[in-house]
Amino acid sequence: MNNILIHLFLLSLANLVFSLPLSTRSRWIVDDLSGARVKLACVNWAAHLEPMLAEGLDKKPVNHIAAHIKYMGYNCVRLTWATYMFTRYGKTTVGQSFHRLGLRDARIGIAQNNPGFLNLTVVEAQQAVVEELVGKGLMVVLDNHVSQPMWCCGDHDGNGFFGDEDFDPNEWLRGLEIVAKRYKDTPMVVGMSLRNELRGVHENSSVWYKYMEKGARRIHKANPNLVVIVSGLHYDVSLGFLKQRPLKQKPFKNKLVYEFHRYVFSKGQRNLWLTKPFHEACNSVRGEIEKEAGFLIKGENASPLFASEFGINQMEMGRVERLFLGCFLGYLAEKDMDWSVWALQGGYYIRSGVRGLDETYGMLDSGWTSIRNPDFHHQLQLVQHKIQDPNSRVPTYQILYHPLSGGCIQVDNREVHLGNCQNFSRWNYDRNTHSIQLIDTELCLSTTGDGIPATLSRNCNGGKSRWELLSNTKFQVANRDENGNYLCLELDVNNSSRVLTSKCFCLGQDEDMKCLQSPQSQWFKLIIANVS
Repeated sequence: MNNILIHLFLLSLANLVFSLPLSTRSRWIVDDLSGARVKLACVNWAAHLEPMLAEGLDKKPVNHIAAHIKYMGYNCVRLTWATYMFTRYGKTTVGQSFHRLGLRDARIGIAQNNPGFLNLTVVEAQQAVVEELVGKGLMVVLDNHVSQPMWCCGDHDGNGFFGDEDFDPNEWLRGLEIVAKRYKDTPMVVGMSLRNELRGVHENSSVWYKYMEKGARRIHKANPNLVVIVSGLHYDVSLGFLKQRPLKQKPFKNKLVYEFHRYVFSKGQRNLWLTKPFHEACNSVRGEIEKEAGFLIKGENASPLFASEFGINQMEMGRVERLFLGCFLGYLAEKDMDWSVWALQGGYYIRSGVRGLDETYGMLDSGWTSIRNPDFHHQLQLVQHKIQDPNSRVPTYQILYHPLSGGCIQVDNREVHLGNCQNFSRWNYDRNTHSIQLIDTELCLSTTGDGIPATLSRNCNGGKSRWELLSNTKFQVANRDENGNYLCLELDVNNSSRVLTSKCFCLGQDEDMKCLQSPQSQWFKLIIANVS
């Protein structure tokens, strides 16, 4: 484990070879000076609840938490904040905030782990957290999560849309300006989001345009170095209305990034994964993302798209969670999007009236000591790094990716196996001959029969080296045997590194259309890449 963490740390340092500030070029976030792509691979750290302090400072020293974020391979933090913290409660100290809430045990924990914080105002404490993150080489995106410090989100919580009880537009604009100015001289604070998960009975696109443009202008005027991150409607699922009327970009052209959220429960679709075959469910969700947000990265007026929240209940990795995650990670890798996983925190000082509530979506455990679910952490390995680079001179190649495990196919001594995605093999999929050739060799991926390990062959034109990408999701890579039956690449369930070719199932075709069996072991996807 220590060797893995050191390797991740060195890789994350390599990813920070760029200058600041950031801007946008077409669908990419880039270094403003050189134009080099900068990929955001972030973790959300909640600091918007009633105490108005980044979670976990009662459990570990802030420098320890920042170092752990770095070691886990992230290069940025999406740090949440509440408007009223700056517009109403800016002079409240951390000690006063915790005393008011009766959080005696948490207050004692802060005194032990971060004693200097208790006498800081909540605003000063946020800056101290930011400085610690920046000191570890982590970029920071400041996310305006709510106005009234509280857990988010509900249709009727008063924080959902402009004009709601706790969402006065003018106070919101003032808060954005205060925060943008405060970090004007902190280059590693690279972006600010306008508002998290707009929602509720009052939401409409006309008002959205009015205030998104005002908010973007206010931030840009206060701190022109920041990229401005724009959220959509319906809990940040929908940006589809931008097809008809794009957001005005002057005077902040090349500074706008759009964001969307996706969970297994988004739009009430949890049961979709229980009642539909995987390919049908995955294709439906992918199609919906493309319709409501994914279109933004295409065409002449393409913009960056930031998947600023996704995640799973890491304590209950059931069938639904695995199906959703495999589908979504395949999509993230295919598009090579910027992203931020929910969440870092292992628990909360207080959430919805419950003290010390465990966060089952948290990357860290409740003690903030260890990674909660190492398997989930491993699944993020490929997407933590750049896969596509608009400036690369490296010819395009493919990675054979297995989203469920987070592994990539490698070749060592002519043996095909699944390994980590830091040392993947490079392949070329020829859409004319349907061969999958190992780059810089004369060898092609081949099959020798059902249930037998995949192999390499010099006969790249032979039938056993012809591969098809099956179903609309292209999640199964298959060869047709001499009897006309499809054999799919499959991870051996009895050997976590051995790759077999086995009879395909749940193809989403003909009699398999009603198949609810999960083809998780056969989830392999060719991912286009061009990084060196």
